[in-house]
Amino acid sequence: MMRALTGSLRARLLWFLLAAIVLAAGAQALVAYRTVLKEADDIFDYHMQQMALSLRAGLPPSAAVGGIGSGEQNFDFVVQVWTADGVRIFESAEQAALPQLAVLGFADVRARGTTYRVFSMQTSGLVIQVAQDMAARRSMARSLALRTIAPVALMAPLLMLIVWWVVSLSLAPVARVRTQVASRQADDLSAVSEEGLPDEVRPLVQELNLLFDRVRHAFDAQKHFVADAAHELRSPLAALKLQVQGLQRAPDAAARDLAVSRLVAGIDRATRLVEQMLALARHEASMAAGAKPQPVDLAEVARLAISDAVAAAQARGIDVGVSHADAGAVVNGQPEALRMLLRNLIDNAVKYTPEQGRVDVGIAMNGSAVELSVDDSGPGLPEEERARVLDRFYRSGEPQAPGSGLGLAIVKSIADLHGATVTLAASPSLGGLRVLVRFTSKA
Repeated sequence: MMRALTGSLRARLLWFLLAAIVLAAGAQALVAYRTVLKEADDIFDYHMQQMALSLRAGLPPSAAVGGIGSGEQNFDFVVQVWTADGVRIFESAEQAALPQLAVLGFADVRARGTTYRVFSMQTSGLVIQVAQDMAARRSMARSLALRTIAPVALMAPLLMLIVWWVVSLSLAPVARVRTQVASRQADDLSAVSEEGLPDEVRPLVQELNLLFDRVRHAFDAQKHFVADAAHELRSPLAALKLQVQGLQRAPDAAARDLAVSRLVAGIDRATRLVEQMLALARHEASMAAGAKPQPVDLAEVARLAISDAVAAAQARGIDVGVSHADAGAVVNGQPEALRMLLRNLIDNAVKYTPEQGRVDVGIAMNGSAVELSVDDSGPGLPEEERARVLDRFYRSGEPQAPGSGLGLAIVKSIADLHGATVTLAASPSLGGLRVLVRFTSKA
């Protein structure tokens, strides 16, 4: 029973409410019973007093000792009248044996093997006594009290049934949600219906739906990663195998050196592809985890991202730096994700910019928005390809163009996470490509 009490909300509510009803009904019945007994005593005392007062005017002529109380008839009240000389001139029941010397007012007297409640009063020349057997009085009082608490005893079970029905009806939506979740397949992560749920339970179901949504995103990211890996790693691995075979068949040192250089380039390309795929998978996993945003200074992000790319830029004589940065350019987001976004933009610009070229990073405030731009002096990008390069594994130009086709896809994914937009256009300052990331809200 204790396990059901602690494990089931319905059982807990029913046990506590039914116990409260039983205790309340018991307390009410006890108070009513004792109150009715006390009121019954007061009423009987009042009747005795009124009976005695009614005899103050004197006795009827036919009254005689034993005259009214003769026979086997039982009376609830015993009446006796005494003269001032101690002569009993009237009794309502034979053998009453009430004391001759009475205490005026109310008193409890032992007589005839029982206790009497006696009221005595003195008038001119007479002493009037009215008595009642306490056993009979208590019997009548208990009967009256029981009739008073009978409705409480009848209403308590009815109230229990009403409480059971109300609790069961109120928790029916919870049972429905439990049934929905219990009957699902392992891959069913659709939202649970919130219809008819009470306000105390609805937030729990809403959080459960958010959890399902995050798990679904995690599963989707995992499936995408497996599919992308199976699709994209096939060609690089096949190329590496051919390059190893070419190295094995090289007839001389010159051919061997050429094969080794191609093999190294193929390994570098496969490594870069794996790194980009892992970065994308890691970012999608962070999106599914629902990491909380925090204020991020874009100027600091730009400094860190440029420091990551400066070695590759210097190797080709490319000038990389911040052309302008407005003060207060702070957005809500994830610092590492934003650093990854800008690093991919800079890497992409350095990759397509000719030697001795230039790459500029700009941070500008535009009303309530913050704009992050990367301009390069490269060949730019045809307008018809600007939307397609944001797709996964799409590479502009020839099939042998450098890169894995994931850099701008990662940028687009991170921008979506932060509620930002990515726009590609011709660079007005350097003549190559401009990538503009616009954050619509600041921190």
